[in-house]
Amino acid sequence: MMDIHQILTKLPHRYPFLLVDRVLDIDVQAKTIRAIKNVTINEPFFTGHFPNRPVMPGVLILEAMAQACALLTFEVEQVSLQSNQVFYFVGIDGARFKRPVEPGDQLVLHGTIERARALLYRFNCKATVDDEVACEAAVMCTMREVG
Repeated sequence: MMDIHQILTKLPHRYPFLLVDRVLDIDVQAKTIRAIKNVTINEPFFTGHFPNRPVMPGVLILEAMAQACALLTFEVEQVSLQSNQVFYFVGIDGARFKRPVEPGDQLVLHGTIERARALLYRFNCKATVDDEVACEAAVMCTMREVG
């Protein structure tokens, strides 16, 4: 389990772009994570997406899954980002959106490392609300130094 204070020490993201509120569990042996994003009406994107029916943008659901997967990678590999490094989102395969995510929902982010080669990671991910799949995708990320 990891609370918001621990997450803030591991991810460089900050409001309004930090999209993981808590890690429920990480299994280093199975290379899996389960984390949550509490979706509230106060999110800045809801004012325009959509004013009469607020829905969390799909790209932000994918970003939340990638952030959870970064946390998983740091635990499995026993590393942390240095000030000159970033964990980039480099690809998405097979993204499917099954239900809208609305204010008041608790998005549960599930990720599993499928493959890791030369700092390129592929994850099988899904996001659920009340055990119903909201999104699923294969997400690719890499850790790189920035100048």
